[in-house]
Amino acid sequence: MFEKDLSARLPDGSMFEFWESEQIYDSELHVDNTHPDASDENDGSAGRPFKTINAAARIAVPGMRVRIHAGMYRETVQPAMGGEGPERMISYEAFDKQPVYVKASVPVTCFTPSTDWGLTGMFDRSPPPPSLKVWEIALNPEDFKGYNPFCAVNILHDRFFIEYDKTDMTTYLNRRGMVFMDGEPMRQVALYSMLRTTENAYWVEANGQKVHVRLAGDADPHDHVIELSNREQCFAPKIPFLSYIKVKGLTLCHAAGGAPVPQRGSLSCYRGHHWIIEDCVIDWSNATGIDCGMECWSHGFEERTFGHTVIRRSTLKSVGVCGIAGMIAKKMLIEDNLFVGSGWQRMELSWEAGAIKLHDTVGSLIRRNVFKQTYGCDSLWLDAGNENNRITSNVFLDAIDSREHIFIECTRDKENLIDNNIIWNVEGRYDKKAVPEEPGSSGWYKNTELQVVNGYGIYLEGTDRLRIVNNLIGKCKKAGYFAKVVAFRVWPKRGGTSRENKLFNNLYYDCGEAAVIFPNAHNASEGNAYASLPPGYARVMYPEPEMCLDLAAWQEFCGFDLTGCEPKMDICIDSDSLTMEISLLEELPTVKADEKASVDFYGNATGDTRIAGPFTGITGKSVKFSIDPRKK
Repeated sequence: MFEKDLSARLPDGSMFEFWESEQIYDSELHVDNTHPDASDENDGSAGRPFKTINAAARIAVPGMRVRIHAGMYRETVQPAMGGEGPERMISYEAFDKQPVYVKASVPVTCFTPSTDWGLTGMFDRSPPPPSLKVWEIALNPEDFKGYNPFCAVNILHDRFFIEYDKTDMTTYLNRRGMVFMDGEPMRQVALYSMLRTTENAYWVEANGQKVHVRLAGDADPHDHVIELSNREQCFAPKIPFLSYIKVKGLTLCHAAGGAPVPQRGSLSCYRGHHWIIEDCVIDWSNATGIDCGMECWSHGFEERTFGHTVIRRSTLKSVGVCGIAGMIAKKMLIEDNLFVGSGWQRMELSWEAGAIKLHDTVGSLIRRNVFKQTYGCDSLWLDAGNENNRITSNVFLDAIDSREHIFIECTRDKENLIDNNIIWNVEGRYDKKAVPEEPGSSGWYKNTELQVVNGYGIYLEGTDRLRIVNNLIGKCKKAGYFAKVVAFRVWPKRGGTSRENKLFNNLYYDCGEAAVIFPNAHNASEGNAYASLPPGYARVMYPEPEMCLDLAAWQEFCGFDLTGCEPKMDICIDSDSLTMEISLLEELPTVKADEKASVDFYGNATGDTRIAGPFTGITGKSVKFSIDPRKK
């Protein structure tokens, strides 16, 4: 079914294992809650459709397609059965591409003025202005049977990894329940009195049975659509290990799960494998968007298959902690997706935050995705034991208050490949007040750089044998590439050395302090281009004293980048339109192409030579072009 395109070739030379087959369904069930005769007592035919998706999910068998007609379905879809293989899947899909919304929320219409609580603060005892209006919502027990997110706090079940001394616990201790006005979220505050100074906000009573809201402009909630999240997930089997399930064209909203771990997404594979998730939208999930692996390391490590899931052409927007989460996520295909606004909960020090966070990833392909406006956390984080994965033709834009875009951790034995990506604008996440002043010449005599400022395009901890080829890495607060040794994280048998990493034919542009910071010289760098960078942009930290070099010294003292160059150029990226403008004042020289990255950003085959960076055919004049890599 799929051609063996060169962008699917993995670092070991093998092709990614596409397992999908053309689907031919034996029968279908219809769900249409707007049909005048819809009922869960019907037979699910087009003329006698079910009213709820769950009515179909209870009886769907392998080879059956559930076709969901336009409408809003307030339920958690719980498939009772999985498919039998690539040719005998069970599919849940929007009928004829109609808009289908599955919401883990309930509308509320009963509001009374809030009178039993005081809006005077600890230090401001003056009466509030008479125009200020706070309303009370008493939760209906019928809407919160079995799960009340307003009773539960966000903090994850496994708290071992939280570094309490470094973490603002406010967001962890907020309630999981969310409140929406006209489809937009309201802000949760910790004290009732904070509603005095905060509009478009809500506060939850201690027992989780009442919610108090103050609308923007002190508007009357009776004039707006107010929704309260009341379920943990939107689509999730009740029992684990169901596999060969397809979910297509659904919009899943308002899931009120807790922070991972366990990883329990708005859309959950619940430890199953060989799912296909395509053309879906995950909108405003409190914690996790999609989970696709083992869920939790506290489960037994019995011999089971995990991963093998396809996630494509989907949009994950405004996911609180982690967009796609997977443990032992092997042979994953994540392509042509949009991630925007990930990490707004700011739980990065729970160590499970990111637009994508995978563990023990083997033989996976992550390509042609767009990441925008990632808050605090990473755009992509591969954690521990990753082998033979390829990350290619992705666009990483605007990491806001984040340490890095890409984080590869604790990965040692086999090569992984990062090629032909655009990695752009990382603000850094650090305490600005902790940056010491170095008046006069006092900073000249340090032996190594201070470990305060960060903001990296690609960041490694204890990772060896990573191949980084033909990427554009620019506008990083600290450095385009930074790696450190993690000697005492002995997993599984030794610590990380950060050696044998290879940086070939990349284009570094306008990074704050450096293009490359190697922890040691036991790495390789060749054919890279360095533009608009500060002095001493090529660095080796150890053994001390640290070396801060220009290109000539980098070549002479380290033997690096003997075919490197320093072109004069300007690059501008528009994140909204996904366009780039490049102005070259001189032609980039050609360099030897890397044999493991034989395509450009658009997937076109290249020859034996090419210029540094992800593009080919760039001329000396100013050119503007699209950088949206997604295939529709």
